[in-house]
Amino acid sequence: MYDMRSIIFCFTFLFFICAGYAKGDPITLHSPDSVFRIRINCDDSIYYNLFYRDKEIIKPSHIGLEIQKGEMRKELFSDIEKVSYDHYRGKIHPLYGKFKELDDSYNEVTIDFDLFSVIFRAYNEGVAYRFITKMDGEIMVVNEIANFNLPDNPSVILPETENYTSWELMYVDYASHTSIHDNKRSITPVLLNRKAGVKVVINESDVRNYPGMYLVKNRQGFTGDFALYPDSVSLGSWGNFVSVVRSRKDYIAEVDGCNTFPWRIVSATDDDRQLLTNELVYKLATPLQIEGDVSWIKPGKAAWEWWHDAMLPDAPIPSGMENRNTALYKYYIDFAAEYGLEYLLIDAGWSNIFELSRTNKNIDIPGLIEYGKSKNVGIFLWCTSTSLKNNADTYLKMISNWGAVGIKVDFFDRDDQLEMEWYETLAAKAATYKLMVNYHGCSKPTGLQRTYPNIITFEAVRGAECAKWDLTASPKHHVTFPFIRMLNGSLDYTPGSMRNASPQLFKPIAEGMPYSQGTRCHQLAMYVVYDQYLAMLCDAPTEYRKFPDIMEFLATVPVTFDHTRVLDAEIGEYIVTAKQNGNNWFIGGMTNWKARDAVIDFSFLSENGSYIATIYRDGKNANLYAEQYTCEKIEVNSTDKMSIRMAQGGGFAIMVTPL
Repeated sequence: MYDMRSIIFCFTFLFFICAGYAKGDPITLHSPDSVFRIRINCDDSIYYNLFYRDKEIIKPSHIGLEIQKGEMRKELFSDIEKVSYDHYRGKIHPLYGKFKELDDSYNEVTIDFDLFSVIFRAYNEGVAYRFITKMDGEIMVVNEIANFNLPDNPSVILPETENYTSWELMYVDYASHTSIHDNKRSITPVLLNRKAGVKVVINESDVRNYPGMYLVKNRQGFTGDFALYPDSVSLGSWGNFVSVVRSRKDYIAEVDGCNTFPWRIVSATDDDRQLLTNELVYKLATPLQIEGDVSWIKPGKAAWEWWHDAMLPDAPIPSGMENRNTALYKYYIDFAAEYGLEYLLIDAGWSNIFELSRTNKNIDIPGLIEYGKSKNVGIFLWCTSTSLKNNADTYLKMISNWGAVGIKVDFFDRDDQLEMEWYETLAAKAATYKLMVNYHGCSKPTGLQRTYPNIITFEAVRGAECAKWDLTASPKHHVTFPFIRMLNGSLDYTPGSMRNASPQLFKPIAEGMPYSQGTRCHQLAMYVVYDQYLAMLCDAPTEYRKFPDIMEFLATVPVTFDHTRVLDAEIGEYIVTAKQNGNNWFIGGMTNWKARDAVIDFSFLSENGSYIATIYRDGKNANLYAEQYTCEKIEVNSTDKMSIRMAQGGGFAIMVTPL
């Protein structure tokens, strides 16, 4: 069964205060492989510090909950009542992802106090803790104290922000912690690069009915920061259809007195490659909550009109945004069907933004959905978060009755408690109508895709759309964010540009058909390197049809995999990843603006097998003319090694299939 934990061995033993714990004694926990060690002290409040390979990576740091119940407002604390140790060895089988099976092994300690407990859990990938309250009635969480004090002065990569409304940000690289201005706020996750080469990531998981965590820089390190509970909300911002918080309460959450809080995570590794396969956020999330059949949840690739303004040069029909109509979208459906793409995403414009039942008279949505079904192409429909908030069941039922397979929900722009509750409520409602969901203009994922896998992807990344207006969607960005953002789950970068430019020639194009920075093979590699369970083909069908060899790759490359191996990687520099699907392997390589050679060791292939490798690589002049590429087919086996030159902003893609 999907997303089930197969118990190999689970053993629990309890230490009561009278039998094994004395006040003042530290409580210690190790990861299964003993690489991580947590030390917890609970004398007057709760402090923890963390060691990786016997080196301190988090100094003693205060954690706690400040709550209000009636007139009482205080930080929860009391003498310890019980300390319980547990360890678990099992497996998780995700419904879909980049691994068919995940190891789920950890050691755990639960510390019980009078009104609450705190659980610490140690995995081989990192450690986590969470609070559980045990009180009657409702409580207000005034603040959650989450400190991450640093023993040294590491360099830091973080997506900094001035507010609580944006997650499509650049990752800013600071040479040291002290070079960050005090009180600078960042979205999580945040990556710290210690001088010894150890990367430390501060993160969170299983954020349900609770605000997302930001980090604020202080002199000791970082401290958790949370959007205050909304007091008044109205429409505003861009287009006047975004839910904007106008005033806030003086606390962060209202919860039941018996409540389980999010996990706070610290991961660490001395190998950059491991950041790209760290699934700790997923493992810590609440398992599947959709009852019954989930076979209707199907990842796939999608044609999409918005990025290239629906312009189809040389097509036999009028095109462009002003000509969006039934005939135009049938052209997209025909293209998707021709190349086996599972979906077409119809973006904004098919209906009134505020009233989805008022459809564009030029676009026959029910007719297009039926036409798509006849071609085995499902339809996703765009809408705003606020349009659904006002009438969710009516609109979801309408879209489901039309036969659409999913919705792209845009412009959340918040992650306070009420909005985080809405993400989950909407996913649950959509599941009752068997609709998949693509969240855009949203906060970063924190494991909700495990709980509701009909959330097929989250955006929460500065993606290809930015090529329309600035220089931020650069090769440097492309090989930086995966090491940080992808720890939290899949993304919707929207790759596939067929107009590609070197830094000397690139210019943003807001209207019409934009270019991307870097080479064409750099774009192809994204379909392997990035975790995208709904992968867009962002460019025009007429552009793709000019290059049958490119379409051979785009039609064949899957979006889910049985196994993932990162062959080589350095954050901000390059990534080379191999992913297995059945008997086939797909390899993607990307570099920043520095040209370099990548060496592919095919030893991951079956020893006695022979394979055909279809190789897409940068052309000889791709440093300047980024659209240049070559495609060749050669025979390979597990003893072979191959060197591939990547141009500046370049890359490569390889399909390996058995003979």
